[in-house]
Amino acid sequence: MTPPPAAPPYSGSYGVPGGAGAPVPPQRGWNPPPGWGQQQPQWGQPQRGGQPQGGQPQWGQPQWGQQPQWGMRPPSPKPGVIPLRPLAVGEILDGSIATARQHWRTVLPLSLIVAVLSQSAVTTLNWVQLNGSANIAALVGGLAGALISAVAGLVVTALLTIVVSKATIGESVSVGTAWQAARGQLWKLVGLTLMITLIVVGVMAAVIVPCVLVGIAMGGLGSDDSGAGAGAAVLIFFGFMAAIALGAWMYVRLSLAAPALMLERQGVFEAMRRSRRLVRGSWWRIFGINLLGLLLTGILAGVIALPFRLLSGGSGAGGPLAGLVPDPNNPPSLASLVIVAIGGVLGATLTTPIKSGISVLLYVDQRIRREALDLELARAAGLPEYGGSGWAGQQPGQYPPYPGPHGAA
Repeated sequence: MTPPPAAPPYSGSYGVPGGAGAPVPPQRGWNPPPGWGQQQPQWGQPQRGGQPQGGQPQWGQPQWGQQPQWGMRPPSPKPGVIPLRPLAVGEILDGSIATARQHWRTVLPLSLIVAVLSQSAVTTLNWVQLNGSANIAALVGGLAGALISAVAGLVVTALLTIVVSKATIGESVSVGTAWQAARGQLWKLVGLTLMITLIVVGVMAAVIVPCVLVGIAMGGLGSDDSGAGAGAAVLIFFGFMAAIALGAWMYVRLSLAAPALMLERQGVFEAMRRSRRLVRGSWWRIFGINLLGLLLTGILAGVIALPFRLLSGGSGAGGPLAGLVPDPNNPPSLASLVIVAIGGVLGATLTTPIKSGISVLLYVDQRIRREALDLELARAAGLPEYGGSGWAGQQPGQYPPYPGPHGAA
C-alpha cells in the first residue's frame, strides 16, 4: 500500500499565522489557502510592491513605515501671534512681543505719542522743581501736560487692546479702524480707570491711616520716649506693608477689567465683576506674570535710557556720571533733562505695546481656560475645520467681535 503524500511545509504557531513558537501541522485532507503561512505585513509596514494593505492610509492614521504614536495630540492652530489653547508664561510674553514686531506700523506711532507727552510733562516738572523756579505758568503747564499724558495713555491703551485682540486671529488693524472700534468705550474706560484707582487707594488708606493714628496716639511720633517712638515706627512700617499687599491684591483682581470693557462692550461695574470672575483661582499666576512683565519691560527701558543718562551728565555740570548720580547742589541743565527725556521716550515707545499686550493676552488666556474662547477665535479666524468663516463681514464699528460670557457679542 502506497503511503500518503507528505504534508506541505507550514509556518505558523498555535493557529496564528506569522507567529513564533512550535509549528502546528495542518490536518490531513485540508489544503491551506494560498499565502497561508507567509508572514502578514505588520502595522506601519508596506506590503511587497510598496502598497499598504487595504489601500492608502486614512487621515489621522500613522503613515506607512512609521510607528503609531498613541496619546499624541494634534498641534493647536496658530492663526495669529498665539496658539489657540491655554497659554504658558513664555507664550504670553512672546505673543506680546510678536504683536509689537509684526504690527509695528500701528503700535509704535501710538506709543510714541504717549511717550512724548508723558516725558514732556515730566521734564517740565523736573525743571521747575530742580531749579527752584517760582514760575507758576511752568508749574501749571507741567501739571496740564501730565493730565494730557494720562488721558492719551488711556486712549492708546484702548487702541492697543483692539490691535492685540485682532492679532490673536492673524488680522491687522489700522489706527483708523482701531479708533472706530474703541471710541464708543473711551469714556467708560476713563470711568473704569478712576474707579479702580479710587478702590485701590481706598483699601490702602483703610489700612495705613489707622496705623498712623494709633502711632500718634501712642505718643511715639515727635516725643522723647525712644521706646514709644520705636513701637510707633514698627506699627507704621507693618501698616505700610499690609497696605501695599492689600492694594496689590485688589489691583490684580481688577486687572482684566479694561480688556473686558473694551472687547465685550461691558459697562464699568460689569467689567469689574467680569475681572473678578476671571481672576478667581488664578490670582498668583496673573500676579506673577504681571510682575515678570513689569520687571522685563523696566529692565529694557533702563538699558535703552542708560546711554542717554550718561550723555546727559557729560553735557551739563557735574561730570560724565552726573546723569546717574545727580548733585542736589548743582542741578542739571535743560539740555541734560532733554537728553534724558529722549531716552525715556525711546524706552516707553518700545515697552508700552508689550505691557498692553501682556494684559490683553492674560484676558484671552483666562477665557480660553474657563470659557473655551479658543473655539470662537478659531472660527473667527476662518479655520474651516472649526466651521469658521471669519468676521470679514463686520463693519469697522463692530470690532472686535469677541463674544461675551454667554456667547453674546
